[in-house]
Amino acid sequence: MLLCVTASHKTAPFDVLEQLSTPGADKIAPLIAPAVDGVVVLSTCNRVEAYVETERDDSAELIAEAMRAASGLAPEEFAGAYSVKTGAKAAEHLFAVAAGLESVVIGEGEIGGQVRRALTEARQQGTTTSDLERMFQRATETQKAIKNATALGRAGRSLVRLALELTDSRLADWTAQKVLLVGTGMYAAATIAALRDRGVTDITVFSPSGRGAKFGAKYGIAHTTRAALVETAIRSDIVITCTTSDEPVVTPATIEGLAKPLFVIDLGMPRNVDRAVGDVHGVTLLDLETIRLHAPLEELQATDAARAMVKDAATRFAEVARGRSAQPAIVALREHVFDLLEAEIGRRPEAEAALRHLVGTLLHTPTVRAADYAMQGRADEVFAAIETLFGIDARPAVVPVDAEAPGEAEAPEAASCPVTGAIATF
Repeated sequence: MLLCVTASHKTAPFDVLEQLSTPGADKIAPLIAPAVDGVVVLSTCNRVEAYVETERDDSAELIAEAMRAASGLAPEEFAGAYSVKTGAKAAEHLFAVAAGLESVVIGEGEIGGQVRRALTEARQQGTTTSDLERMFQRATETQKAIKNATALGRAGRSLVRLALELTDSRLADWTAQKVLLVGTGMYAAATIAALRDRGVTDITVFSPSGRGAKFGAKYGIAHTTRAALVETAIRSDIVITCTTSDEPVVTPATIEGLAKPLFVIDLGMPRNVDRAVGDVHGVTLLDLETIRLHAPLEELQATDAARAMVKDAATRFAEVARGRSAQPAIVALREHVFDLLEAEIGRRPEAEAALRHLVGTLLHTPTVRAADYAMQGRADEVFAAIETLFGIDARPAVVPVDAEAPGEAEAPEAASCPVTGAIATF
């Protein structure tokens, strides 16, 4: 069974999502993996989701508890902050997420890359299964098909571009702005591109991890050091943060001595900017929560077409999954018959060709009928028939529900959510 436990901007308050996103996929997945067959975790600023393959009836509760334990949230804080989707609904949800249909900015393009990276991380951790691989691969294919066939991708804007649009009405001339960029990840590069599209040429980067000089040389911008951070910040017109840090990088002390208006755009998760910065005279603070409130209305026509494609892709995925559900019974039947065949050939080697032809002919119809029944959702009847006729119980083993729950393990130490995930994948 495929199952998804999801907490997103549609189910949870922003503060809860902020704390949920802190551990990241590398901390959440190990808590879940021992209790399920496979798991892929998608952890972003406005979305933390665990996609699992499992045979346990209590898997949803175990996964939710693991997510809660990893984040350090109290049970009452996490209660009601997530939803559960199973089977075809889990696939349909993932396909919609990958297409940007569940994003704050409908149709934003970065989410597809984050979905692919979530699968890559699960492969590296050894927690994928063939069905999870297939579902995530279909999600990528669906996202690309929607991008090519609808106007959704053209209508969708990245989060940084939306943030700049919200700032636009308050600036007279972008070309005259001095920008301090805090962070050197993938999203920092996207921010530079968006700024340059608006004519900004004066960009300085600061890296809390010390990569500013190398990043600045790569993108042809200036860099500053921690010692000069305050001087650079108060000289700037705009500060944009998108770095991986579990503590605020910009605080009131960072802009001590500010004597002119300053726009601060916080794209980090957890927050890169102390809330108190917004109370400093002359500062306008724009954070993810504010951006979410100003996200544009959906492009209805493009969205409707995209959702229809998602539903169709999910239906086809479910049909294939149903067709595969009786595979263990078919394999068991064929192994049983071929064992009998080899024994008979040992006694009558001169009849090998005829015996193999006969067995192939006899297996054809049961195999086709078994696949047809599985497509109709009647795989249980196939297993029952094989057991009745041949005494073979090929049903997949069910994990006992009293196995150790991942939530019982000690919660890992909190770590910051990578900014590429925190920003690019709502």
